[in-house]
Amino acid sequence: MFQTIKNAWSIPDLRKKILFTLFIIMVFRFGAVIPVPFLNVTALKGLMTTVDKTGSALSYLDMLSGGAFANGTLFAMSVTPYINSSIIMQLLTVAIPALERLAKEGEEGRKRIGTMTRYVTVGLGLIQGTAYFFYLRNSSYQGVPIAKYTKGWEQVFAAFVIIMAFTAGTALMMWLGEQINQKGIGNGISILLFSGIVARMPHTVSLLGQYLQAANQDASTYGKYYFFVPMFVVIFLLVIWVIVFMNDAERRIPVQYAKRMVGRKMYGGQSSHIPIKVAMSGVMPIIFASSILSIPSTIQLFLGNKVTTGFWKGFFEAFSSTGWMYSFMYFLLIIMFAYFYVTIQYNPVEMANNLRQNNGTIPGIRPGKPTSDFIAKILSKITLIGALFLAVIALLPIGFGAATGMHNMSIGGTSILILVGVALETVKQMESQMMMRHYKGFLD
Repeated sequence: MFQTIKNAWSIPDLRKKILFTLFIIMVFRFGAVIPVPFLNVTALKGLMTTVDKTGSALSYLDMLSGGAFANGTLFAMSVTPYINSSIIMQLLTVAIPALERLAKEGEEGRKRIGTMTRYVTVGLGLIQGTAYFFYLRNSSYQGVPIAKYTKGWEQVFAAFVIIMAFTAGTALMMWLGEQINQKGIGNGISILLFSGIVARMPHTVSLLGQYLQAANQDASTYGKYYFFVPMFVVIFLLVIWVIVFMNDAERRIPVQYAKRMVGRKMYGGQSSHIPIKVAMSGVMPIIFASSILSIPSTIQLFLGNKVTTGFWKGFFEAFSSTGWMYSFMYFLLIIMFAYFYVTIQYNPVEMANNLRQNNGTIPGIRPGKPTSDFIAKILSKITLIGALFLAVIALLPIGFGAATGMHNMSIGGTSILILVGVALETVKQMESQMMMRHYKGFLD
């Protein structure tokens, strides 16, 4: 990977793209530390430190934003509204025939869907920013209110400014991601998500140091952390290895092409294969599932600390990131979205028709419907393996936190999956662009 980056740096065109991407990341990190006005930042940090120890859904949002959520900064909403907007548009594209036809119109159709996605992103950013404001307005830390103005017209003006600042930050992050897509290297939104998670790594190292320090001060009570902290590091490295291995794992369906005469030349007769990746859906099912399960926590933000007893208290506790219902629904949604994503990406009937048109057959399988059924069966098995892999990776930090009490580790299975996936995808994009630039045409 480092050799690929070194080789890319030696090419002027790619070097400009890398520098532009780094510049956008710097702008993102500056925006992640600019506080929104009319908030008591000190009290907010104290409140989010308490929340972070519970491992709730707010901790997950803070991890995705690189700490911007906990500090109430311009980019506190992170890329979550854009991700949710993309999910909604993908679902609507499958459900609404008009959008499905629009998606098949080529570049012009994709541009129109992209414009709709931007409008939905701003709308979701407005809703999420409003929910976060209500949470801050109804919260306090050691008797100090988070919002500076809570009465009269001053409150209305402060609320308008805070919500508009959060919404503007959402739109600006979306624009920064699109700039990386056009002039930089890699997928823009993924790069911003990657940089936000990397920014939280020093916080994770600091937490590990605090656990070891607590063990040194009181070994009788906290001595278990002498074992749990190294275990966390070992699991972290092991998960990275498993993700890299599964990212390259694939099932190859053999294909035999028949010989055919075109003029005086013989074509075909060679053997090939159709590669199907085990983790073909990547991290998307986890992000989809997390977005759906963030709805109860968003409702809780609107209500603030008003719900302390009764049904809704038990409901929000069950759907917290450490609750049993959250884990169960998380597992089911990951499996479901993995199959949904593969259904969108792969069409066994179309694949079988393409093989038949190119005189290709799968050995031992008749062309037509038997071929499509065989491919669908293979896809179903591979998808199940990939979905179970994603579910285990996503639920691993929840299980580790329940077993050890270390719920506030900001680098979990999902974040590692995003880090490794984005890094590998960006390096592959560099390699493909270098190969394209070093390709010698027939005029050379």
